[in-house]
Amino acid sequence: RFIACPQLARTVRHCLQRGAVPGPGPQPLLLEFAPGPGILTRSMLDAGFRVVVLESNSDFFTDLQSLEDSLDGQLKVIHGDFFRLDPLAKGALKPPAVSSDKLFETLGVAAVPWRADVPLKIFGIIPQQLERNRLWRLLFAMYECSSIYRYGRVELNLFISEKEYTVLTAKPGKSKVYQALTVLAQLGYEIELLHKEPWSSFATNLKNGGLAIPKTRQLPNDHLCLVRLTPQQNLFTGGLNPSNASTFIFLVKQSFAKPKSKLTDRLNSWSLDNSDALLKALEIPKNAAMCNLYPEDYKRLFEALQNSDMFAETLFQDEVLASTRTMN
Repeated sequence: RFIACPQLARTVRHCLQRGAVPGPGPQPLLLEFAPGPGILTRSMLDAGFRVVVLESNSDFFTDLQSLEDSLDGQLKVIHGDFFRLDPLAKGALKPPAVSSDKLFETLGVAAVPWRADVPLKIFGIIPQQLERNRLWRLLFAMYECSSIYRYGRVELNLFISEKEYTVLTAKPGKSKVYQALTVLAQLGYEIELLHKEPWSSFATNLKNGGLAIPKTRQLPNDHLCLVRLTPQQNLFTGGLNPSNASTFIFLVKQSFAKPKSKLTDRLNSWSLDNSDALLKALEIPKNAAMCNLYPEDYKRLFEALQNSDMFAETLFQDEVLASTRTMN
C-alpha cells in the first residue's frame, strides 16, 4: 500500500476541509480506510474531524488503537478492509470483511433520502492493484444504491492514479480514453480534482521500499490525484432508477465493446427496427459513433429504450449477473 509522507498531510487536510461545515464546531464524520501508520489520520484529528478508520494490517492496527486510547472519543479504530465490504460470500463475515450495515450502525450514521445532504465523507488511497476493478465496484454500488450508498450520497475523497483520473474526465471522441467507465462516472458523480501529488511524496510498506508505479504509454501517470466523487442529486430522474441501473450499466459497457462502431449498428444488433425514428426524436445523428456520444446522450437513449416495445432488459441479464459476481 502507499503511505503519504508527513509533508503532504497539511495539503490533504486543507482539501478535505473544503466544503465542510464552517465555523469552530466539530467537522463532519470522516471514515478513513487503510490509514497505515496514521500520518494523515493525525492531521484530520488536529483539524477537528471525528475520524473512524478501517485498518486490516495487524501492526498498523495496534498502533492506531494506542492513538485511539489517548483521545477522548474523537477516533475509533475498526478491524476491516474497505474493499471487502459486503462480499457475496454466505454466512457470518470474518474480519477484515465487513458488513456495511454493521459499519454504519457503529458509525452512528442513519440512512437519508438520496437527494439529502452528504451523510458521510470517506477518504483513502486506492491500491494500485486492481484499481480499475475497485472503481467499477464503487460505481455499481452507487448506481444500485447498495452497500454504502444505501445510506445516501456518500462522498468519496480518493487518491487515484493520474491515468485513471484522465479516463474519468475524458471527453467524447477520444476513443482510447473515453470509455464506459468515463460515461458512467460523469453521469453518476460530480468529479472534482482537489490536488495532484508526485509519486515521490508517497512511501510504501513493501520491504524494498519501492513504488509500484503502473506503466502507461498512452496516458500521463506521473502523479496520484486526490479526487472528490460526490453522487449526483439528479441521477435518478426520468427512466433511470436503482432497480434498472444494472441494465443501463451494461448497455453502456456493451456500447463500448467497439467504441468506433455506429450507433445505428448497435441499435440494430439489439433488434430495434425503429432505430432511425428513435435517433431522430433524440436529435442524435445517424452516423454517430459510440465514442462520440456524450454521457447525457446515453442516459436519454436508455430512457427512450425503456419506453420501446422492442427493448427488453433481459437482453443483458446474464452479463449483469456474471459481472456483479466478479466485482464482488
